[in-house]
Amino acid sequence: MTLSEEGMAVTKQSFIRGTMILLAAGILNRILGFIPRMTLPRVIGAEGIGIYQMGWPFLSVILTIITGGIPIAIAKLIAEAEAEKNETRIRSILRISLAITISLSFIFTVVCLLGASWITSHLLTDSRVYYTFLCMSPMIPIIGVSAVYRGYFQGRQNMIPTATSQIMETLIRIVMVLVCSYMMVPYGIEYAAAGAMIGVLAGEIGGLAVLAIHFRWDKKALAKPPIAQIGTKKTTGRLSNLRRILRISIPITGSKLIGAGSYLLESILIAQSLAIAGITTSLATAQYGALQGMIIPIILLPSALTMSLSVSLIPSLSEAAARKDLKTIHMRLHQSLKLALVTGAPFSVLMFVLAEPICKYLYNQPDVSVMLKMMAPIAIFIYFQAPLQSALQALNKPGAALINTLIGSTVKLFLIYWLASKPEMGIHGAVFAINVNIVLVTLLHWYSVVRLLKFRMEGSSFGKIGAAMLLSGVVCYFVMYTPWVSATWIRFVSSLLLGLFSYIFLITAFRLISLKDIGRLLNMGKKIIR
Repeated sequence: MTLSEEGMAVTKQSFIRGTMILLAAGILNRILGFIPRMTLPRVIGAEGIGIYQMGWPFLSVILTIITGGIPIAIAKLIAEAEAEKNETRIRSILRISLAITISLSFIFTVVCLLGASWITSHLLTDSRVYYTFLCMSPMIPIIGVSAVYRGYFQGRQNMIPTATSQIMETLIRIVMVLVCSYMMVPYGIEYAAAGAMIGVLAGEIGGLAVLAIHFRWDKKALAKPPIAQIGTKKTTGRLSNLRRILRISIPITGSKLIGAGSYLLESILIAQSLAIAGITTSLATAQYGALQGMIIPIILLPSALTMSLSVSLIPSLSEAAARKDLKTIHMRLHQSLKLALVTGAPFSVLMFVLAEPICKYLYNQPDVSVMLKMMAPIAIFIYFQAPLQSALQALNKPGAALINTLIGSTVKLFLIYWLASKPEMGIHGAVFAINVNIVLVTLLHWYSVVRLLKFRMEGSSFGKIGAAMLLSGVVCYFVMYTPWVSATWIRFVSSLLLGLFSYIFLITAFRLISLKDIGRLLNMGKKIIR
Protein backbone atom coordinates (compact mmCIF):
# COMPACT_ATOMS: atom_id res chain seq x y z
CA MET A 1 0.00 0.00 0.00
CA THR A 2 1.39 3.42 -0.99
CA LEU A 3 1.51 6.37 1.37
CA SER A 4 -1.33 7.97 -0.58
CA GLU A 5 -3.48 4.85 -0.34
CA GLU A 6 -2.68 4.49 3.35
CA GLY A 7 -3.76 8.08 4.06
CA MET A 8 -6.99 7.59 2.14
CA ALA A 9 -7.69 4.33 3.94
CA VAL A 10 -7.40 6.10 7.26
CA THR A 11 -9.63 9.08 6.45
CA LYS A 12 -12.12 8.01 3.78
CA GLN A 13 -15.54 6.93 5.03
CA SER A 14 -18.39 5.08 3.36
CA PHE A 15 -21.52 6.97 2.29
CA ILE A 16 -23.56 5.89 5.31
CA ARG A 17 -20.74 6.35 7.83
CA GLY A 18 -19.90 9.78 6.43
CA THR A 19 -23.55 10.73 6.64
CA MET A 20 -23.74 9.51 10.24
CA ILE A 21 -20.68 11.57 11.21
CA LEU A 22 -22.22 14.71 9.73
CA LEU A 23 -25.59 13.81 11.23
CA ALA A 24 -24.11 13.44 14.73
CA ALA A 25 -22.35 16.79 14.35
CA GLY A 26 -25.45 18.36 12.80
CA ILE A 27 -27.75 17.24 15.60
CA LEU A 28 -25.26 18.39 18.25
CA ASN A 29 -24.88 21.75 16.47
CA ARG A 30 -28.63 22.27 16.16
CA ILE A 31 -29.16 21.46 19.84
CA LEU A 32 -26.28 23.66 20.99
CA GLY A 33 -27.24 26.37 18.52
CA PHE A 34 -30.64 26.66 20.13
CA ILE A 35 -29.08 27.85 23.37
CA PRO A 36 -28.38 31.37 22.02
CA ARG A 37 -31.58 31.25 19.94
CA MET A 38 -33.61 30.67 23.11
CA THR A 39 -31.76 33.22 25.22
CA LEU A 40 -30.98 35.95 22.67
CA PRO A 41 -34.66 37.02 22.24
CA ARG A 42 -34.82 37.41 26.01
CA VAL A 43 -31.71 39.65 25.92
CA ILE A 44 -32.43 41.87 22.89
CA GLY A 45 -36.14 41.16 22.21
CA ALA A 46 -37.96 40.36 18.96
CA GLU A 47 -37.08 43.76 17.50
CA GLY A 48 -33.38 43.20 18.23
CA ILE A 49 -33.64 39.78 16.57
CA GLY A 50 -35.17 41.51 13.55
CA ILE A 51 -32.19 43.90 13.30
CA TYR A 52 -29.78 40.99 13.78
CA GLN A 53 -31.51 38.95 11.07
CA MET A 54 -32.05 41.75 8.55
CA GLY A 55 -28.45 41.84 7.32
CA TRP A 56 -28.26 38.10 6.64
CA PRO A 57 -30.19 38.11 3.32
CA PHE A 58 -27.73 40.59 1.77
CA LEU A 59 -24.74 38.68 3.15
CA SER A 60 -26.18 35.41 1.83
CA VAL A 61 -26.21 36.86 -1.69
CA ILE A 62 -22.51 37.79 -1.38
CA LEU A 63 -21.59 34.40 0.07
CA THR A 64 -23.53 32.61 -2.66
CA ILE A 65 -21.54 34.42 -5.36
CA ILE A 66 -18.29 33.45 -3.62
CA THR A 67 -19.05 29.94 -2.38
CA GLY A 68 -22.33 28.89 -4.01
CA GLY A 69 -20.98 26.33 -6.45
CA ILE A 70 -17.26 26.07 -5.78
CA PRO A 71 -17.43 23.70 -2.74
CA ILE A 72 -19.75 21.36 -4.65
CA ALA A 73 -17.48 21.51 -7.71
CA ILE A 74 -14.46 20.76 -5.51
CA ALA A 75 -16.21 17.81 -3.82
CA LYS A 76 -17.32 16.39 -7.18
CA LEU A 77 -13.99 16.83 -8.99
CA ILE A 78 -11.88 15.61 -6.08
CA ALA A 79 -14.12 12.55 -5.71
CA GLU A 80 -13.50 11.79 -9.40
CA ALA A 81 -9.74 12.37 -8.98
CA GLU A 82 -9.78 10.10 -5.92
CA ALA A 83 -11.29 7.35 -8.09
CA GLU A 84 -8.34 7.89 -10.48
CA LYS A 85 -5.83 8.15 -7.57
CA ASN A 86 -4.65 11.41 -9.17
CA GLU A 87 -3.23 13.37 -6.22
CA THR A 88 -1.59 16.00 -8.43
CA ARG A 89 -4.94 16.97 -9.89
CA ILE A 90 -6.51 17.15 -6.42
CA ARG A 91 -3.89 19.69 -5.27
CA SER A 92 -4.35 21.72 -8.46
CA ILE A 93 -8.13 21.86 -7.97
CA LEU A 94 -7.70 23.03 -4.38
CA ARG A 95 -5.19 25.77 -5.25
CA ILE A 96 -7.32 27.16 -8.07
CA SER A 97 -10.45 27.15 -5.90
CA LEU A 98 -8.69 28.98 -3.08
CA ALA A 99 -7.36 31.59 -5.51
CA ILE A 100 -10.85 32.26 -6.94
CA THR A 101 -12.51 32.40 -3.52
CA ILE A 102 -9.94 34.64 -1.82
CA SER A 103 -9.94 37.10 -4.73
CA LEU A 104 -13.74 37.40 -4.80
CA SER A 105 -13.89 37.60 -0.99
CA PHE A 106 -11.48 40.53 -0.86
CA ILE A 107 -13.42 42.49 -3.50
CA PHE A 108 -16.82 42.00 -1.87
CA THR A 109 -15.55 42.69 1.66
CA VAL A 110 -14.21 46.06 0.55
CA VAL A 111 -17.48 46.85 -1.27
CA CYS A 112 -19.55 45.97 1.81
CA LEU A 113 -17.43 48.01 4.20
CA LEU A 114 -17.37 51.08 1.95
CA GLY A 115 -21.05 50.83 0.97
CA ALA A 116 -22.47 49.80 4.35
CA SER A 117 -24.24 53.11 4.99
CA TRP A 118 -26.03 53.19 1.62
CA ILE A 119 -26.89 49.47 1.67
CA THR A 120 -28.47 49.55 5.13
CA SER A 121 -30.43 52.75 4.55
CA HIS A 122 -31.70 51.99 1.01
CA LEU A 123 -31.79 48.20 0.56
CA LEU A 124 -32.40 46.83 4.05
CA THR A 125 -35.19 49.31 4.97
CA ASP A 126 -33.99 49.84 8.56
CA SER A 127 -30.88 52.00 9.03
CA ARG A 128 -30.31 50.54 12.52
CA VAL A 129 -28.79 47.49 10.79
CA TYR A 130 -25.65 49.56 9.97
CA TYR A 131 -23.44 48.39 12.88
CA THR A 132 -24.56 44.77 12.53
CA PHE A 133 -23.73 44.92 8.82
CA LEU A 134 -20.24 46.28 9.52
CA CYS A 135 -19.58 43.45 11.99
CA MET A 136 -20.72 40.74 9.58
CA SER A 137 -18.66 41.95 6.57
CA PRO A 138 -15.32 40.44 7.80
CA MET A 139 -17.00 37.01 7.79
CA ILE A 140 -16.99 36.96 3.96
CA PRO A 141 -13.37 35.77 3.43
CA ILE A 142 -13.49 33.49 6.50
CA ILE A 143 -16.63 31.67 5.36
CA GLY A 144 -15.30 31.55 1.77
CA VAL A 145 -12.04 29.82 2.69
CA SER A 146 -13.84 27.48 5.12
CA ALA A 147 -16.24 26.43 2.34
CA VAL A 148 -13.32 25.52 0.06
CA TYR A 149 -11.67 23.36 2.72
CA ARG A 150 -14.97 21.64 3.51
CA GLY A 151 -15.49 20.89 -0.17
CA TYR A 152 -11.97 19.45 -0.30
CA PHE A 153 -12.55 17.08 2.63
CA GLN A 154 -16.03 16.11 1.41
CA GLY A 155 -14.54 15.22 -1.97
CA ARG A 156 -12.14 12.90 -0.16
CA GLN A 157 -15.22 11.53 1.62
CA ASN A 158 -13.69 12.46 4.97
CA MET A 159 -16.51 14.14 6.89
CA ILE A 160 -14.68 14.42 10.24
CA PRO A 161 -13.06 17.85 9.56
CA THR A 162 -16.41 19.32 8.53
CA ALA A 163 -18.10 17.88 11.61
CA THR A 164 -15.45 18.99 14.11
CA SER A 165 -15.17 22.49 12.62
CA GLN A 166 -18.95 22.94 12.83
CA ILE A 167 -18.96 21.86 16.48
CA MET A 168 -16.11 24.23 17.37
CA GLU A 169 -17.82 27.08 15.52
CA THR A 170 -21.07 26.45 17.41
CA LEU A 171 -19.42 26.21 20.84
CA ILE A 172 -17.58 29.51 20.39
CA ARG A 173 -20.69 31.19 19.00
CA ILE A 174 -22.84 30.10 21.96
CA VAL A 175 -20.61 31.90 24.43
CA MET A 176 -19.60 34.91 22.37
CA VAL A 177 -23.06 35.80 20.98
CA LEU A 178 -24.57 36.00 24.44
CA VAL A 179 -21.58 37.71 26.09
CA CYS A 180 -21.11 40.34 23.37
CA SER A 181 -24.81 41.14 22.97
CA TYR A 182 -25.32 41.40 26.74
CA MET A 183 -22.35 43.75 27.09
CA MET A 184 -23.73 46.04 24.35
CA VAL A 185 -27.36 46.22 25.57
CA PRO A 186 -26.80 49.43 27.61
CA TYR A 187 -25.74 51.27 24.43
CA GLY A 188 -28.96 50.50 22.53
CA ILE A 189 -30.72 47.73 20.69
CA GLU A 190 -28.77 48.25 17.43
CA TYR A 191 -25.46 47.88 19.30
CA ALA A 192 -26.73 44.75 21.07
CA ALA A 193 -27.58 43.17 17.69
CA ALA A 194 -24.10 44.11 16.43
CA GLY A 195 -22.58 42.47 19.52
CA ALA A 196 -24.40 39.25 18.67
CA MET A 197 -22.91 39.41 15.17
CA ILE A 198 -19.40 39.79 16.64
CA GLY A 199 -20.03 36.51 18.46
CA VAL A 200 -20.95 34.83 15.16
CA LEU A 201 -17.72 36.18 13.62
CA ALA A 202 -15.69 34.67 16.48
CA GLY A 203 -17.32 31.29 15.85
CA GLU A 204 -16.47 31.39 12.13
CA ILE A 205 -12.82 32.12 12.96
CA GLY A 206 -12.72 29.11 15.31
CA GLY A 207 -14.27 26.83 12.66
CA LEU A 208 -11.70 27.88 10.06
CA ALA A 209 -8.86 27.26 12.52
CA VAL A 210 -10.03 23.66 13.02
CA LEU A 211 -10.23 23.07 9.26
CA ALA A 212 -6.70 24.48 8.83
CA ILE A 213 -5.38 22.04 11.45
CA HIS A 214 -7.06 19.09 9.73
CA PHE A 215 -5.66 20.18 6.38
CA ARG A 216 -2.15 20.33 7.83
CA TRP A 217 -2.54 16.78 9.13
CA ASP A 218 -3.83 15.69 5.72
CA LYS A 219 -0.78 17.20 3.97
CA LYS A 220 1.54 15.27 6.29
CA ALA A 221 -0.30 12.02 5.50
CA LEU A 222 0.18 12.70 1.78
CA ALA A 223 3.65 14.23 1.84
CA LYS A 224 4.61 13.02 -1.66
CA PRO A 225 1.69 13.27 -4.09
CA PRO A 226 1.95 10.42 -6.60
CA ILE A 227 1.60 10.87 -10.33
CA ALA A 228 -1.72 9.75 -11.77
CA GLN A 229 -1.88 6.08 -12.64
CA ILE A 230 -1.71 5.03 -16.28
CA GLY A 231 -5.13 5.07 -17.88
CA THR A 232 -6.55 7.95 -15.85
CA LYS A 233 -7.87 11.12 -17.42
CA LYS A 234 -5.01 13.52 -18.06
CA THR A 235 -6.87 16.67 -17.09
CA THR A 236 -4.25 17.90 -14.62
CA GLY A 237 -3.47 21.22 -16.37
CA ARG A 238 -4.46 24.34 -14.48
CA LEU A 239 -6.53 25.74 -17.34
CA SER A 240 -8.36 22.45 -17.77
CA ASN A 241 -9.11 22.23 -14.05
CA LEU A 242 -10.23 25.87 -13.97
CA ARG A 243 -12.64 25.25 -16.85
CA ARG A 244 -14.12 22.20 -15.13
CA ILE A 245 -14.52 24.06 -11.82
CA LEU A 246 -16.28 26.95 -13.54
CA ARG A 247 -18.42 24.66 -15.71
CA ILE A 248 -19.77 22.90 -12.62
CA SER A 249 -19.84 25.82 -10.17
CA ILE A 250 -21.40 28.58 -12.31
CA PRO A 251 -24.79 26.84 -12.90
CA ILE A 252 -24.92 25.77 -9.24
CA THR A 253 -24.04 29.29 -8.13
CA GLY A 254 -26.73 30.62 -10.46
CA SER A 255 -29.28 28.26 -8.93
CA LYS A 256 -28.29 29.19 -5.39
CA LEU A 257 -28.09 32.86 -6.31
CA ILE A 258 -31.74 32.75 -7.30
CA GLY A 259 -32.55 31.39 -3.85
CA ALA A 260 -30.30 33.91 -2.08
CA GLY A 261 -31.57 36.80 -4.21
CA SER A 262 -35.10 35.65 -3.52
CA TYR A 263 -34.27 35.64 0.21
CA LEU A 264 -33.00 39.25 -0.04
CA LEU A 265 -36.00 40.40 -2.07
CA GLU A 266 -38.23 38.51 0.34
CA SER A 267 -36.92 40.50 3.31
CA ILE A 268 -37.32 43.78 1.42
CA LEU A 269 -40.79 42.92 0.10
CA ILE A 270 -42.02 41.74 3.49
CA ALA A 271 -40.99 45.04 5.10
CA GLN A 272 -42.52 47.10 2.29
CA SER A 273 -45.71 45.04 2.15
CA LEU A 274 -46.19 45.30 5.91
CA ALA A 275 -45.74 49.06 5.62
CA ILE A 276 -48.46 49.14 2.92
CA ALA A 277 -50.66 47.15 5.32
CA GLY A 278 -50.22 49.98 7.86
CA ILE A 279 -47.71 48.26 10.18
CA THR A 280 -44.98 50.46 11.68
CA THR A 281 -41.28 49.91 10.89
CA SER A 282 -40.43 48.74 14.42
CA LEU A 283 -43.32 46.25 14.51
CA ALA A 284 -42.51 45.02 10.99
CA THR A 285 -38.88 44.47 12.05
CA ALA A 286 -40.09 42.54 15.12
CA GLN A 287 -42.42 40.36 13.03
CA TYR A 288 -39.69 39.66 10.49
CA GLY A 289 -37.32 38.81 13.36
CA ALA A 290 -39.88 36.38 14.80
CA LEU A 291 -40.29 34.65 11.43
CA GLN A 292 -36.60 34.41 10.44
CA GLY A 293 -35.00 34.26 13.89
CA MET A 294 -37.49 32.05 15.78
CA ILE A 295 -39.86 30.11 13.51
CA ILE A 296 -37.58 29.20 10.60
CA PRO A 297 -34.81 27.82 12.92
CA ILE A 298 -37.37 25.50 14.59
CA ILE A 299 -38.56 24.31 11.17
CA LEU A 300 -34.97 23.68 10.03
CA LEU A 301 -33.91 21.89 13.23
CA PRO A 302 -34.71 18.37 11.91
CA SER A 303 -32.94 19.14 8.61
CA ALA A 304 -29.62 18.16 10.23
CA LEU A 305 -30.15 14.69 8.71
CA THR A 306 -31.14 15.85 5.23
CA MET A 307 -28.25 18.33 5.09
CA SER A 308 -25.88 15.53 6.12
CA LEU A 309 -27.37 13.25 3.48
CA SER A 310 -27.04 15.96 0.85
CA VAL A 311 -23.38 16.64 1.60
CA SER A 312 -22.50 12.92 1.48
CA LEU A 313 -24.71 12.28 -1.53
CA ILE A 314 -22.82 14.54 -3.96
CA PRO A 315 -19.42 12.74 -3.93
CA SER A 316 -21.10 9.35 -3.62
CA LEU A 317 -23.35 9.88 -6.66
CA SER A 318 -20.49 11.54 -8.57
CA GLU A 319 -18.30 8.45 -8.10
CA ALA A 320 -21.17 6.16 -9.13
CA ALA A 321 -21.94 8.32 -12.16
CA ALA A 322 -18.26 8.26 -13.20
CA ARG A 323 -18.48 4.44 -13.14
CA LYS A 324 -21.91 4.59 -14.86
CA ASP A 325 -23.27 2.55 -11.96
CA LEU A 326 -27.00 3.30 -12.22
CA LYS A 327 -27.88 0.67 -9.62
CA THR A 328 -25.81 2.40 -6.93
CA ILE A 329 -27.26 5.80 -7.90
CA HIS A 330 -30.81 4.49 -7.44
CA MET A 331 -29.92 2.77 -4.18
CA ARG A 332 -28.22 5.85 -2.65
CA LEU A 333 -31.01 8.17 -3.73
CA HIS A 334 -33.69 5.82 -2.42
CA GLN A 335 -31.87 5.54 0.93
CA SER A 336 -31.58 9.31 1.22
CA LEU A 337 -35.18 10.12 0.33
CA LYS A 338 -36.64 7.40 2.53
CA LEU A 339 -34.51 8.51 5.49
CA ALA A 340 -35.49 12.14 4.90
CA LEU A 341 -39.18 11.26 4.94
CA VAL A 342 -39.11 8.83 7.83
CA THR A 343 -37.05 11.07 10.12
CA GLY A 344 -38.63 14.40 9.15
CA ALA A 345 -42.28 13.32 9.44
CA PRO A 346 -42.55 13.09 13.27
CA PHE A 347 -41.05 16.55 13.75
CA SER A 348 -43.55 18.00 11.32
CA VAL A 349 -46.36 16.49 13.41
CA LEU A 350 -44.93 17.61 16.76
CA MET A 351 -44.36 21.18 15.55
CA PHE A 352 -47.97 21.40 14.34
CA VAL A 353 -49.66 19.90 17.38
CA LEU A 354 -47.39 21.53 19.99
CA ALA A 355 -46.74 24.87 18.26
CA GLU A 356 -47.90 27.07 21.15
CA PRO A 357 -46.04 25.36 24.02
CA ILE A 358 -42.88 25.08 21.86
CA CYS A 359 -42.83 28.86 21.26
CA LYS A 360 -43.70 29.52 24.89
CA TYR A 361 -40.94 27.37 26.40
CA LEU A 362 -38.28 28.23 23.79
CA TYR A 363 -38.80 31.98 23.41
CA ASN A 364 -41.45 32.95 25.99
CA GLN A 365 -43.48 34.29 23.03
CA PRO A 366 -46.49 31.99 22.44
CA ASP A 367 -48.07 34.58 20.11
CA VAL A 368 -45.70 33.64 17.27
CA SER A 369 -46.95 30.03 17.34
CA VAL A 370 -49.49 30.76 14.58
CA MET A 371 -46.62 31.04 12.09
CA LEU A 372 -45.12 27.75 13.31
CA LYS A 373 -48.48 25.99 12.97
CA MET A 374 -48.78 27.30 9.41
CA MET A 375 -45.32 26.08 8.37
CA ALA A 376 -45.14 22.76 10.25
CA PRO A 377 -47.17 20.64 7.77
CA ILE A 378 -45.01 21.95 4.91
CA ALA A 379 -41.73 21.27 6.72
CA ILE A 380 -41.56 17.70 5.44
CA PHE A 381 -41.19 19.08 1.90
CA ILE A 382 -38.06 20.94 3.04
CA TYR A 383 -36.49 17.72 4.33
CA PHE A 384 -37.39 15.90 1.10
CA GLN A 385 -36.10 18.73 -1.13
CA ALA A 386 -32.41 18.77 -0.09
CA PRO A 387 -31.43 15.24 -1.31
CA LEU A 388 -33.28 15.83 -4.58
CA GLN A 389 -31.35 19.04 -5.26
CA SER A 390 -28.04 17.36 -4.40
CA ALA A 391 -28.85 14.51 -6.79
CA LEU A 392 -29.45 16.97 -9.64
CA GLN A 393 -26.15 18.73 -8.90
CA ALA A 394 -24.15 15.50 -8.61
CA LEU A 395 -25.56 14.16 -11.88
CA ASN A 396 -24.56 17.29 -13.85
CA LYS A 397 -28.10 18.72 -14.01
CA PRO A 398 -27.69 21.94 -11.99
CA GLY A 399 -29.57 23.79 -14.73
CA ALA A 400 -32.76 21.90 -13.86
CA ALA A 401 -32.36 22.85 -10.18
CA LEU A 402 -31.80 26.48 -11.25
CA ILE A 403 -34.98 26.64 -13.34
CA ASN A 404 -37.05 24.97 -10.60
CA THR A 405 -35.73 27.40 -7.97
CA LEU A 406 -36.40 30.37 -10.27
CA ILE A 407 -40.01 29.33 -10.83
CA GLY A 408 -40.61 28.85 -7.09
CA SER A 409 -38.95 32.15 -6.18
CA THR A 410 -40.95 34.12 -8.74
CA VAL A 411 -44.23 32.71 -7.43
CA LYS A 412 -43.17 33.35 -3.81
CA LEU A 413 -42.21 37.00 -4.35
CA PHE A 414 -45.46 37.71 -6.22
CA LEU A 415 -47.53 36.14 -3.43
CA ILE A 416 -45.62 38.01 -0.70
CA TYR A 417 -46.31 41.37 -2.31
CA TRP A 418 -49.93 40.46 -2.96
CA LEU A 419 -50.83 38.85 0.37
CA ALA A 420 -48.59 40.53 2.98
CA SER A 421 -49.80 43.98 1.93
CA LYS A 422 -53.36 43.07 2.93
CA PRO A 423 -54.05 44.36 6.49
CA GLU A 424 -56.06 41.24 7.38
CA MET A 425 -53.14 38.93 6.50
CA GLY A 426 -49.87 40.83 7.09
CA ILE A 427 -46.98 38.58 8.08
CA HIS A 428 -49.19 35.48 7.73
CA GLY A 429 -49.52 36.25 4.03
CA ALA A 430 -45.72 36.11 3.76
CA VAL A 431 -45.69 32.75 5.56
CA PHE A 432 -48.28 31.37 3.13
CA ALA A 433 -46.16 32.53 0.17
CA ILE A 434 -43.05 30.83 1.59
CA ASN A 435 -45.03 27.61 2.03
CA VAL A 436 -46.16 27.67 -1.61
CA ASN A 437 -42.53 28.14 -2.72
CA ILE A 438 -41.31 25.17 -0.65
CA VAL A 439 -43.94 22.78 -2.02
CA LEU A 440 -43.59 23.94 -5.62
CA VAL A 441 -39.77 23.68 -5.77
CA THR A 442 -39.80 20.23 -4.11
CA LEU A 443 -42.35 18.88 -6.61
CA LEU A 444 -40.38 20.32 -9.53
CA HIS A 445 -37.13 18.76 -8.24
CA TRP A 446 -38.93 15.42 -7.85
CA TYR A 447 -40.22 15.60 -11.42
CA SER A 448 -36.72 16.41 -12.72
CA VAL A 449 -35.12 13.48 -10.88
CA VAL A 450 -37.83 11.03 -11.95
CA ARG A 451 -37.50 12.09 -15.58
CA LEU A 452 -33.68 11.94 -15.49
CA LEU A 453 -33.26 8.57 -13.77
CA LYS A 454 -36.62 6.87 -14.37
CA PHE A 455 -36.62 6.77 -10.58
CA ARG A 456 -39.63 5.78 -8.49
CA MET A 457 -40.57 5.16 -4.89
CA GLU A 458 -43.36 2.87 -3.81
CA GLY A 459 -46.60 4.76 -3.21
CA SER A 460 -47.28 2.55 -0.21
CA SER A 461 -44.28 4.12 1.58
CA PHE A 462 -45.88 7.57 1.36
CA GLY A 463 -49.20 6.16 2.58
CA LYS A 464 -47.63 4.39 5.55
CA ILE A 465 -45.69 7.49 6.59
CA GLY A 466 -48.88 9.57 6.31
CA ALA A 467 -50.78 7.08 8.50
CA ALA A 468 -47.98 7.05 11.09
CA MET A 469 -48.00 10.86 11.16
CA LEU A 470 -51.77 11.03 11.65
CA LEU A 471 -51.96 8.42 14.41
CA SER A 472 -48.95 9.73 16.35
CA GLY A 473 -50.38 13.25 16.03
CA VAL A 474 -53.65 12.12 17.60
CA VAL A 475 -51.73 10.55 20.51
CA CYS A 476 -49.68 13.71 20.95
CA TYR A 477 -52.77 15.96 20.86
CA PHE A 478 -54.75 14.05 23.49
CA VAL A 479 -51.79 13.78 25.88
CA MET A 480 -51.14 17.53 25.63
CA TYR A 481 -54.65 18.97 25.66
CA THR A 482 -56.44 16.53 27.96
CA PRO A 483 -56.15 17.96 31.52
CA TRP A 484 -54.97 14.73 33.14
CA VAL A 485 -52.45 16.72 35.20
CA SER A 486 -52.42 20.43 36.09
CA ALA A 487 -48.74 21.11 35.24
CA THR A 488 -48.59 22.10 31.57
CA TRP A 489 -44.89 21.32 31.22
CA ILE A 490 -45.47 17.72 32.33
CA ARG A 491 -48.14 17.30 29.64
CA PHE A 492 -45.80 18.92 27.10
CA VAL A 493 -42.85 16.61 27.81
CA SER A 494 -45.13 13.56 27.97
CA SER A 495 -46.78 14.40 24.65
CA LEU A 496 -43.37 14.84 23.00
CA LEU A 497 -42.08 11.49 24.25
CA LEU A 498 -45.29 9.53 23.62
CA GLY A 499 -45.71 11.12 20.19
CA LEU A 500 -42.20 10.07 19.16
CA PHE A 501 -42.55 6.60 20.72
CA SER A 502 -45.87 5.96 18.97
CA TYR A 503 -44.40 7.11 15.64
CA ILE A 504 -41.36 4.80 15.98
CA PHE A 505 -43.67 1.92 16.93
CA LEU A 506 -45.90 2.58 13.90
CA ILE A 507 -43.13 2.86 11.29
CA THR A 508 -41.63 -0.35 12.70
CA ALA A 509 -45.05 -2.07 12.55
CA PHE A 510 -45.53 -0.79 8.97
CA ARG A 511 -42.06 -2.17 8.12
CA LEU A 512 -40.74 1.18 6.98
CA ILE A 513 -37.74 0.38 9.14
CA SER A 514 -36.80 -2.83 10.90
CA LEU A 515 -35.29 -3.57 14.30
CA LYS A 516 -32.19 -4.65 12.35
CA ASP A 517 -31.98 -1.13 10.85
CA ILE A 518 -32.18 0.43 14.32
CA GLY A 519 -29.50 -1.94 15.61
CA ARG A 520 -27.28 -1.15 12.62
CA LEU A 521 -27.60 2.58 13.31
CA LEU A 522 -26.77 2.09 17.00
CA ASN A 523 -23.71 -0.02 16.14
CA MET A 524 -22.57 2.55 13.61
CA GLY A 525 -22.97 5.26 16.24
CA LYS A 526 -20.71 3.31 18.59
CA LYS A 527 -18.08 2.94 15.85
CA ILE A 528 -18.17 6.68 15.08
CA ILE A 529 -17.77 7.51 18.79
CA ARG A 530 -14.78 5.13 19.02
